[in-house]
Amino acid sequence: MSRTAPPIDEAGPAAQSPQALVDARRVDELEKSVALLSLELEQTNQGVVALYAELDDRAEQLRQANELKSRFLSYMSHEFRTPLSSILSITRILLDRLDGPLSDEQEKQVHFISNSAMELTEMVDDLLDLAKIEAGRIVVSPDWFEMVDLFSALRGMFKPILSTQAVSLIFEEPTGETRVYTDHSKLAQILRNFISNALKFTQKGEIRVTAAADGEGFVTFAVIDTGVGIAAEHHGALFQDFVQIDTPIQKRWRGTGLGLSLSKRLATLLGGTVGVESELGVGSRFYVRIPTRYPDA
Repeated sequence: MSRTAPPIDEAGPAAQSPQALVDARRVDELEKSVALLSLELEQTNQGVVALYAELDDRAEQLRQANELKSRFLSYMSHEFRTPLSSILSITRILLDRLDGPLSDEQEKQVHFISNSAMELTEMVDDLLDLAKIEAGRIVVSPDWFEMVDLFSALRGMFKPILSTQAVSLIFEEPTGETRVYTDHSKLAQILRNFISNALKFTQKGEIRVTAAADGEGFVTFAVIDTGVGIAAEHHGALFQDFVQIDTPIQKRWRGTGLGLSLSKRLATLLGGTVGVESELGVGSRFYVRIPTRYPDA
């Protein structure tokens, strides 16, 4: 009895349809693309991790450099204070004639020494305050006080400095809410800087100090003068560190260029802002706007 041989299966690999071959090729290419993308992604991740590590290292270096700078400024400021205090004490003794009379020329020279020492003392104080702010060591101590009391203290402070009757220093009666809850000493320091600058650059006319609450939880203190004024192109740089306007009167009054920068930082600590409005040859208005109640109260 004969048996019929089983049919031969002709559907082997060599007999696959053209579409199957195309699909297989696409799958192979896709797998290769996925593998390549995975490799590139892994390399990218490694690069990102390395970049973050480098940024962290740079940030730490900058932090250490800033800390060293603040520590240096603080240390040098303290070291400068002792000899400066000695110089000021000696000049006071000489000007009070405790060691005998002075000629007109000698008195003039002693005044020059005293004024230079005072300028350097102000610079040292500003540098020390800036170092404290950058190091986060400034503490805000708010308390309630009347604006008129602040004005009275400032009036008494600047009365001996008014060396000419050609300039009047006027403190207007505050308007609106007259009580403020903030750091009295830091606000006074801002206004002292504004008034000192106004006195330097006002040769005649008046300097007017005002305070007005706006009813929206803020009060604006302003110092308005009839001085030389500031050109509009210089307004944006006034509150930067060590900035001085290049004018003949500026060259005559040597400053540190730190007072306005420090005022801006102190205002920020109090939750406020500073600003300027000025016209060359007409005068200036420097102002600080702070909350009537310190934000963290």
